[in-house]
This record gives sequence, C-alpha cells and structure tokens, in this order.
Amino acid sequence: VQLVESGGGSAQPGGSLRLSCTASGFTFSSYSVTWFRQAPGKERTLVAKIFSGGRTFYADSVKGRFTISRDNGKNTVYLQMNGLKPEDTAVYYCTPNGVNWGQGTQVTVSS
Repeated sequence: VQLVESGGGSAQPGGSLRLSCTASGFTFSSYSVTWFRQAPGKERTLVAKIFSGGRTFYADSVKGRFTISRDNGKNTVYLQMNGLKPEDTAVYYCTPNGVNWGQGTQVTVSS
C-alpha cells in the first residue's frame, strides 16, 4: 500500500488549496479514505472522510469550507479547502485504514 499526498503550501486567510491523495497497492474503489491533520504539538485529528459509495463526513471545524471527493479512475482523493483559517495550519495525511499513511503535505495559513 502506498499513499502520496500533494498540493500543500502556503495560503492567506480566506484563501484556497486543493490537496490530492494518490493511492496504489490495494483496490482503491472498495475503500473509504480519510484525511487527517496534525498541528505541531497536537494529536492527529480527522478532517474528512469519503466512503467507497461516495458518502462524505466532515469534522465540524471544516464543515462548509472543505469538500472531499474521489476519482476512482485515478485512484485519487481530493480535499478542496476554501475559506482557510490560521487554525487549519497542519500537516495533512490520508489513509484508507488508519494503518497505512502517506508522508503528509504541509499546509500553512498566515497573513
């Protein structure tokens, strides 16, 4: 199982970024995929999840601002982040099972 996150970077408050999580080594379309984030000195927390059938779930802190989607043909899950806030600053990770993780992608929101 391999997961590669990309798309992170710096943004100003109110700005947008789109993260990608590209997977290989398992039947991608059969699995849910979850985005987590971890800020310095804090625990890793769930951000958003997309089930194999397309149903989605969001943490309250990002509801209405972030959108998770998937393209099974590309084995990729996306996280569109709009209305970014400084508290969104963290390393973002994706996982299909809580065991296999990518290397993460840094998101920094500051003015």
